[in-house]
Amino acid sequence: MKKIFYIIIPIVAFFIILFNAFFGHLIFLSDTEHVINKYSVYVHLLSEWDSSSKNIIFEVTNSWYKSDKHNANHIFNAESKDYNENQFQKINGKSYVELKHEFSDCQEEWQPMLYRKVVDSIRHEVEYVQGNQLSTNPNVSVYPDIENKNYDNFKQQSKIKNGYAQFFPICTSKNITSYDYSIKTDNKDLGFDVYFVSSPVQREYFTNSNFDYYKESGCFGQNKQSYSGTCKNITKDSGLLVIFPDELVPWTTKVTVNLYEN
Repeated sequence: MKKIFYIIIPIVAFFIILFNAFFGHLIFLSDTEHVINKYSVYVHLLSEWDSSSKNIIFEVTNSWYKSDKHNANHIFNAESKDYNENQFQKINGKSYVELKHEFSDCQEEWQPMLYRKVVDSIRHEVEYVQGNQLSTNPNVSVYPDIENKNYDNFKQQSKIKNGYAQFFPICTSKNITSYDYSIKTDNKDLGFDVYFVSSPVQREYFTNSNFDYYKESGCFGQNKQSYSGTCKNITKDSGLLVIFPDELVPWTTKVTVNLYEN
């Protein structure tokens, strides 16, 4: 009898995993008024950059209120998009290649597989016990405010003038909204600056006096390795701008970004 169970249990487990892989995104619907887009951005800095490490990976979670429109598409369809397309770009006079993975441009909802939801919840609990996570809600990440201790903020503002900046758009159907956000990096040698800005155009201005950002408390952080905040009364074209100095040393710098409309 036991031998039969040893055979049946793996077979059942296999079919559950297979079913979840194909249909999990359809049966696991959001139980809140929010929708989610989880995506990643891989950036490879080319030879003009001084960083010995040429790779940055951004893991992004963007959550916003569901649209009232009846024709809104809330399921991500990779086949209908320019999926995994490399884009050659320049910033600060230096070249890089950017690759976005599962980026829906605020048009579609990411429906997590059931097993992915479980894994994310367990990871959240582990981080909470370790003190690296302040939220008890497994769907919301709040990171502690950790200053970069390697050098002061005055030096940071000088360093980022030659650095790399990444813009993350918010998703909203409102003209004016409010967003919670959190960001952390595994790079222990450098600090990042983070600013809520009114449009992606500000990404081109961060090196000069034309740079403009939301200056209210909670809308920006400077020389951080981990940070969370809330920015209110921002327009629908706004987004989060994250800046690193051009001194990346590890093989790959990983940055985790979370955005939650409230």
